[in-house]
Amino acid sequence: MKLRHKIIFYAATPLLISFAVIAVVVWHQTIQLGEQQRQSIEQAYKSSKDAELRHYVDLAEHSIAHLYARADTENAKREALKILAQLDYGDDGYFFAYDFDANTLVHPRQPELLGKNMWDWENVDGTKTIRILIDRARNGGGYERYLWSKPSSSTVAPKLAYVIALPKWGWIMGTGIYLDDVDAALAKIDEQVSGHNRDTMRMIGIIALLAVAAVASLGLLFNLSEQRVADVKLRELAQRVVLSQEEERARVARDLHDGISQHLVSIKLQTEAAIIRLEAPQQAEAARQAFEHTVQQMNRLLGEIRHISHDLRPAILDDLGLGSALQFLCDEWGAHGKMQVDFSCRTPENPSSAMINTVMFRVAQEALNNTWRHAQATAVSLELAQEHGWLVLVIRDNGAGFDTGQIAKHPKQGIGLRNMAERLGAVGGSFSLSSGPDGTTVTARVSLSAKEISHA
Repeated sequence: MKLRHKIIFYAATPLLISFAVIAVVVWHQTIQLGEQQRQSIEQAYKSSKDAELRHYVDLAEHSIAHLYARADTENAKREALKILAQLDYGDDGYFFAYDFDANTLVHPRQPELLGKNMWDWENVDGTKTIRILIDRARNGGGYERYLWSKPSSSTVAPKLAYVIALPKWGWIMGTGIYLDDVDAALAKIDEQVSGHNRDTMRMIGIIALLAVAAVASLGLLFNLSEQRVADVKLRELAQRVVLSQEEERARVARDLHDGISQHLVSIKLQTEAAIIRLEAPQQAEAARQAFEHTVQQMNRLLGEIRHISHDLRPAILDDLGLGSALQFLCDEWGAHGKMQVDFSCRTPENPSSAMINTVMFRVAQEALNNTWRHAQATAVSLELAQEHGWLVLVIRDNGAGFDTGQIAKHPKQGIGLRNMAERLGAVGGSFSLSSGPDGTTVTARVSLSAKEISHA
């Protein structure tokens, strides 16, 4: 997976997970609120229906109360049945009456039931509804829910009835309200809640898609911007590499031309002169001295060759390790009398890989060169130590110091410092720099792997 895709993936995944969690929580909360709303409305409907039924039965009871109090029982019963048959409140609102033996006395919407005994009659759900109503009325009256045919639609619907007993006549009387409108209202509420849930989830999905699209767009813009910056840095780095290579080649060419080439020409001339002198016996001593001088020049030539080789890559770095190579480097600078250079080492031999050794040695070389050229320092100290799995190299001088911020902003200055930082960055190390009137301190740190530490 490419870096730009990883950035978008790692940015979008937590966002999508967050939206998914929010959606689940909102869905759960909405369902709970819908259930609470449904229960509240159902309770309110039930309370209103209970009160309405109780009120209807009270009205019917008061309408026949004067007859219930008369002594002429049979005539009073007949008149009471006529009044109850005429009482209604809409197509589905009527009163019914049965005696205690379940004989139908009043049923305006189903006259075919009049005089019929309903004691063993079973409803569509298998319950003996009339027997249950009689028991409810004889036990003090109350509400009963059951299924019954609805006159206006000729369909079986749930019905809530309220019944009371007229024990003097051996009757029960009551009325009921069909509850299918309540169930329809509750079903509508459930549908509305489900619709709101779907709309909410749809909105969350749209917002999530827009957010992911925004993250992808910003990630793409960021990648393009970073790619442009990386391309610029890469071109600058390539230019610095080419420039460093050309400078190194020019230095080697100067050393070869000014040092080795001149020594070789001098040796050639002296050797030729010594050979000519050997032809004359009286010139033997002069020839011998000429050859001795040639040997001295060859020794100096070998020293120049070793110096050039050491600058390119010291063999001691591969043979004896970083500590010995740094000690040799410090001794060489001190021998030239350019600066007083001290070195201390608190590490095992070869604590790190060849790559890290090379990077640390080049950092030390660059730091000493910068100190000699720019710092006007008289003393430099190098400290190499291993601390908690890190290889640390600290270079301090007593030079004049410089403005680190100004150097960092100038594109043509501080090339050596940038080279040191880039070398360390290539091996996962870090580079820090502090400078002031009392001198400059360069710190290079490289992490050592567990394998390298245990091998040391």
